[in-house]
Amino acid sequence: MHVQTIGNLECSVRAGRYSVTLLIGAPGAGKGTQARVVCETLGIPHIASGDLLRDHRRRGTPLGEIARSYMDRGDLVPDDLVIEMVIERLGAPDAAEGALLDGFPRTLAQAEALDGELAARGGGVRAAVNLDVPTEALIARICGRRICGNCGGTFHLQLRRLPRDGSCPDCGERLLQREDDCESVVAHRAAVYQQSTTPVLEHYRRRGLVHEVDGARPVQTVADEVLALLQDRVRELVAS
Repeated sequence: MHVQTIGNLECSVRAGRYSVTLLIGAPGAGKGTQARVVCETLGIPHIASGDLLRDHRRRGTPLGEIARSYMDRGDLVPDDLVIEMVIERLGAPDAAEGALLDGFPRTLAQAEALDGELAARGGGVRAAVNLDVPTEALIARICGRRICGNCGGTFHLQLRRLPRDGSCPDCGERLLQREDDCESVVAHRAAVYQQSTTPVLEHYRRRGLVHEVDGARPVQTVADEVLALLQDRVRELVAS
């Protein structure tokens, strides 16, 4: 048993290379931000399928070369290939005591395939945290985002006072708004997400694994609740 301290509390974490926590939420719900907080606190790796695909492609691995052909055509990478990448990543030494999957699985087919692969290795999904943010708030968050093409900085019009000339406060280059950050595109992405992910949530709700979190609140407030929920879930597993 490994003892992990969070705040003034201690929780026993059952070691399991294929025991994972899911972080679910629409684009703009804050998954990346919350993932960093959770992973730093619990000492587990942050695994996102998109990052895995880009890494395999960059390194020119066999999986990456197969994925490249789909990505270059603008097609979705097949579920079985993405699952293979996730399972391979979970086998790394740093995932020996669990991992956080960010935004994955996205479809019921992916969830069922993931469950099967984890179970075959003696693991499974420990908990699924759903960051619930109203569509209007998602649109405001994403449409207010500005990115620097030079230094890679990301800023938000509502969260930081930016130079009036539209330049990056870090390097001085012009800030840009991504084409897919406009209101109509964001609303469409949110609708597509809702349609594909609702069955995933229902799948894990039937197993009592889903924790609903209001993701529209301040970052630290959300982070505190997510960590508290995960503590409770770990205690339940240890006691069972």
